[in-house]
Amino acid sequence: MDQPVSSARKLPIVLGVESSCDETGVALVTLDPDTGAPRLLGQALHTQVAMHAAYGGVVPELASRDHIRRVVPLLRQALAEASISLAEVDAIAYTAGPGLAGALLVGSAFAEALAFALEKPVLPVHHLEGHLLSPLLASTPPEFPFVALLVSGGHTQLMRVTKVGEYELLGETLDDAAGEAFDKTAKLLGLGYPGGPALSKLAETAEPGLVAEIKLPRPMLHSGDLEFSFAGLKTAVLTKVKAAQAEGVLNEAMRAALAAAVEQAIIDVLVAKSVQALKQTGLSRLVVAGGVGANRHLRETLVTACKRRKAEVYFPELDLCTDNGAMIALAGLLRLVGGATPKTAGGFSVKPRWPLIDA
Repeated sequence: MDQPVSSARKLPIVLGVESSCDETGVALVTLDPDTGAPRLLGQALHTQVAMHAAYGGVVPELASRDHIRRVVPLLRQALAEASISLAEVDAIAYTAGPGLAGALLVGSAFAEALAFALEKPVLPVHHLEGHLLSPLLASTPPEFPFVALLVSGGHTQLMRVTKVGEYELLGETLDDAAGEAFDKTAKLLGLGYPGGPALSKLAETAEPGLVAEIKLPRPMLHSGDLEFSFAGLKTAVLTKVKAAQAEGVLNEAMRAALAAAVEQAIIDVLVAKSVQALKQTGLSRLVVAGGVGANRHLRETLVTACKRRKAEVYFPELDLCTDNGAMIALAGLLRLVGGATPKTAGGFSVKPRWPLIDA
């Protein structure tokens, strides 16, 4: 890792805290003294996947309690990795929403209390803005403006991003998001939690011939707009699963084929709508952010589709696709250097439901 930024250089260092769902993340971000680009100094992350696996999904109360246990040790770990002290931090950013109310309250209360004790300003951050900006921490970051495909948990959206804080919603899901479609299909196939990665792993073992025999819809593929809908796809898979069970053919090969067919259907829609968004806006840069953006097949298909249009596609580093403190620190830092006025610590509120265009 590069040497930590000296406080004498007066470059802002922002501490970020993420606790919107089932990951607790703490990170420190600053600006590179030579290029002015964002630079990650240190981060620490704990995922609750193992804890929630026994319940087949996130249990909000357990998530909140685990955030409380983890946040202080993670802060110490991130500071040690960055080789800086709390006194060198200039501002503290935290996820204010959207997310689970109790989980958000843990992070916001911690950040506000810490900022109050240190007499530092605070920056409430939109969770999806963190995802959207996370590719700026990659070795080859995108330039503004660009189209962003946000595929994170319960969110599937296409945005036109002109600059930090200037976002135009182009289209979004009308019901189930892509991530929910992955997870719900995985559950129908008897896969564990988290369902999306398990489904993608199973899909890699599918027999192409068997996959080709499975006909699934591509919801709203030809709707003429940039809206999404994946609830009907889940229903179609349920019908296929019940039919296979009735015929006694729901074996491992059929389950793998169904997984691959679902994955391909979701990717076909995401890619087609993303390309349509590039055409509609006249832009030549696409940024993909959020957990589903880690899907290898989606990445490969988007790269191929964008090359045909002579467009560029950017992804966050794989370890920044999931929820993390680095993206929150980054969003706070970019808001800060962009002239946003941070709030004084003390008193806090969270927004479990919060449209990104209102951030």
